[in-house]
Amino acid sequence: MKKFGKNPKRSAYDVVIIGGAIMGSSAAWFLSQNTDFNGSILVVEKDQKYEFCSTAHTTSCMRQQFSTKLNVQISQFAANFVLNLQEYMGDEIRIPKLTINSFGYMYLADDLSFAETLKDNQKIQIEAGAATELLSPTEIKLSYPFYNVEDIVLGSINLVNEGYWDSMTVFDCWRNKAQENGVEYIENQVVDIIKNKSGDRIKSIKLRSGEFIAGENFVNASGPRAAFTSKMAGIYIPVEPRKRYSWIFKAEEPLDRQLPLTIDPSGIHVRENGGGTYQAGGHGVEDPAVDFDDFEMDHDLWEEKVWPILAHRIPNFESIKLMHDWAGHYSMNTLDQNAIVGPHNEVQNFFFLNGFSGHG
Repeated sequence: MKKFGKNPKRSAYDVVIIGGAIMGSSAAWFLSQNTDFNGSILVVEKDQKYEFCSTAHTTSCMRQQFSTKLNVQISQFAANFVLNLQEYMGDEIRIPKLTINSFGYMYLADDLSFAETLKDNQKIQIEAGAATELLSPTEIKLSYPFYNVEDIVLGSINLVNEGYWDSMTVFDCWRNKAQENGVEYIENQVVDIIKNKSGDRIKSIKLRSGEFIAGENFVNASGPRAAFTSKMAGIYIPVEPRKRYSWIFKAEEPLDRQLPLTIDPSGIHVRENGGGTYQAGGHGVEDPAVDFDDFEMDHDLWEEKVWPILAHRIPNFESIKLMHDWAGHYSMNTLDQNAIVGPHNEVQNFFFLNGFSGHG
């Protein structure tokens, strides 16, 4: 990775992207490789080590089981992009050939209401071209005998392009290729956003280092800080950081086949992690907005909530060893848990790339 400078080389750019993790870097790459665009791009990223960004804490899984056709199609495009990364990156030998470990997402319903939701969603997914299957408890047990399905009424799974993918490699490719295309990355922070007198356009940003940078267009790609960034422009968006915990563990008796990313009715999820390990995830008993810098683990949560749920759903997990844990943040759109993408309706040169709410 090319090292970031601290200060911008210019005082004005055609596009300024606030946030340089996977979303900001995707915008930088897609724009810089577009033959119809020949402008200048600045990406402002506050930490070039990406130590605490959501990109570095992701579970790196994608799914097509959504309740809207658009979200299914977005994931289908993402799957195609990952599988054809070399071609998208110009058929360069140095770009690795990626795959998707399609173990699928297994949604488990323990009541008739959620079962009906899974049925309704499957119709939407099938119409969009997904391969979602509905499974009775007997069918679930036949394919995955390790599950306890005594309290389950229906399952939903898609085994085509739904599962783990190497998000960090895609992120590295986007960022590195964007820089090769002339995109300038700096390690700095936006501390103010200045609008014109009429208030319908962003005029410039102020950096932590003191410079004012003018721009024609500005993109908010600041992850869990999206609302904080927008507020500097006098704009409200319903996005807040929500803490999500992850646990890596090893089972004394490993499963005899691959584990889908299983969404238990409790909300706890668990998946295959490779090398005989598994990864569980979820949030606390409550799910409040948290501070941007709050990555403290709730260590009691594992013993009191998560492990008992895992052991109930998959009896093999009654005897396990916790190996590693961490906390990250979702950029949660509290309105409808869907991404906010595109220009503001009044401040016309301010674009959103926010609120993905943990969607795979």
